[in-house]
Amino acid sequence: MASGDGRRNRQDLVPLAALISREMRSEKMEKPTVRYGHAAQSRKGEDYFLIKTDCQRVPGNSSSTFSVFAIFDGHNGKAAAIYTRENLLNHVMSAVPHGLGRDEWLQALPRALVAGFVKTDKEFQSRGETSGTTATFVIVDSWTVTVASVGDSRCILDTQGDSVSTLTVDHRLEENVEERERVTASGGEVGRLSIVGGAEIGPLRCWPGGLCLSRSIGDTDVGEFIVPIPYVKQVKLSNAGGRLIIASDGIWDALSSEAAAKSCRGLPADLAARQVVKEALRTRGLKDDTTCIVVDIIAPDNSEKPSPVKKQNVLKSLLFRRKSSSNKLSKKLSAVGIVEELFEEGSAMLAERLGNDDATGQSTSGLFTCAVCQVDLAPSEGISVHAGSIFSTSTKPWQGPFLCAGCRDKKDAMEGKRPSGVKVA
Repeated sequence: MASGDGRRNRQDLVPLAALISREMRSEKMEKPTVRYGHAAQSRKGEDYFLIKTDCQRVPGNSSSTFSVFAIFDGHNGKAAAIYTRENLLNHVMSAVPHGLGRDEWLQALPRALVAGFVKTDKEFQSRGETSGTTATFVIVDSWTVTVASVGDSRCILDTQGDSVSTLTVDHRLEENVEERERVTASGGEVGRLSIVGGAEIGPLRCWPGGLCLSRSIGDTDVGEFIVPIPYVKQVKLSNAGGRLIIASDGIWDALSSEAAAKSCRGLPADLAARQVVKEALRTRGLKDDTTCIVVDIIAPDNSEKPSPVKKQNVLKSLLFRRKSSSNKLSKKLSAVGIVEELFEEGSAMLAERLGNDDATGQSTSGLFTCAVCQVDLAPSEGISVHAGSIFSTSTKPWQGPFLCAGCRDKKDAMEGKRPSGVKVA
């Protein structure tokens, strides 16, 4: 095991020139042009957004640039939304191992997003503020789109051929049966508000706290079975490109995914975002903060405006396909404009989302690092994410990744393994 760790440490130290060369070799298809627009109408002042198009996987290497688009819909105040906007990206990036090429970086993103969301939640809760926020966080790297989300802000993909797909899952207790079952299994109660006489009104809520969502960042005053572990989906577009519409529930309470996409087809991204907001307000009025980001991913030889893809005679069920080992099949799907699904996972169990490591989790200093908060750990301090009680079903409780005591405590709380209300310091 020691020799394996040594090999990993040496691999972490990759010269910048070698990384740049690797990046150049890995780009088999020319990068698309990314254009975007944003529009919003405020009622409560609790919606926030992030647009950052100059991020770099390899500092100083312009060919490693990627873009981030995110919406944070706060509730019970705006502090959680502001804190998440300012810190989530850095926390995600700190969870990505150093020295990765582009393919390895994309494979590492789903796990890093989980760690970043949990770390952001843990740090915000330690501040003692009680607000919470949804988070829909989108990374666009060339033709690959990775989306992580908690709550009910939504991201949809329109391939301009009447094929509209949702890249997120709504964590509303009213609609999501699996999340209701998870919350009750973890010690929470699900029910509606009761008024005098015993009548129940309004949407399903989680008690204590009365939150309508089962996943969020913040919300220190509710049970910790309201988890920050995101649903993550990663897809690769064909060179026909596509349009992303990212919006808070002020849009989705008024418009279906199909209606939002249809309302702005043929418009450039900036006008499209305004049109979606306008259509939502026309349909429902300004009853909530209403925020929309539109992102067009366009082939470089057609960068002036989004070009509608001709409607394909392909079953809609074939829109997403698991990554195939057959290059012939992959090329065939790409040729007809079908989006390739690379990754999808929505489990709320941290051990399932962080995976298994044999020799990873060790820093170049020789110390182990917490898979969530990235603090250095001596070998005797790290607690395997798979370790549990004597009734644990894990067959490898000694296997990484490892957690510090605070993050292990957070994990147990989210899974209902300790009483609600015991907060992480």
